[in-house]
This record gives sequence, C-alpha cells and structure tokens, in this order.
Amino acid sequence: MAGTSQRDGLRRMAIASQAAGFILIITLETVLGDEARPWQGVTLAAMLVAAGWLALVRRYRRNKARRRQGMRDDA
Repeated sequence: MAGTSQRDGLRRMAIASQAAGFILIITLETVLGDEARPWQGVTLAAMLVAAGWLALVRRYRRNKARRRQGMRDDA
C-alpha cells in the first residue's frame, strides 16, 4: 500500500532526527561542558520543530488519502 511506505519514510525521518539531536546534545556536553547549555536548548528546540513538522506532514498526507478514498467511494 502506498500510504504505508510514506508513513514508514516519515517514521524513519523522525527517528533519525531525534537520534541525531540526542547525539548532538551529548556531544555538546562532552566538548563544551557547562557552556553547552544554550546550544543544547537550541538543539532541543530544533528537535521539537522537526517533530511537529513531521506530524503535520503525516496528518496532511493522511487527510489527503481519506479525501481521495471518499471520492472513490462516491463515484
């Protein structure tokens, strides 16, 4: 099914972005010590924005598929 592969792609992107964010946060702490705090906050904010964006894309695609399915059912 086409919808499944699209969602799996979004799921992979979400997991990859969160993993990269956590790795970056840990690396910043290791390299910069206490000076890393502001950069860790920026990284966390970017992670939240990415998660929100991916959730919106997923919702958009799901609603689009429902509309297409509804049009097919009506025809």
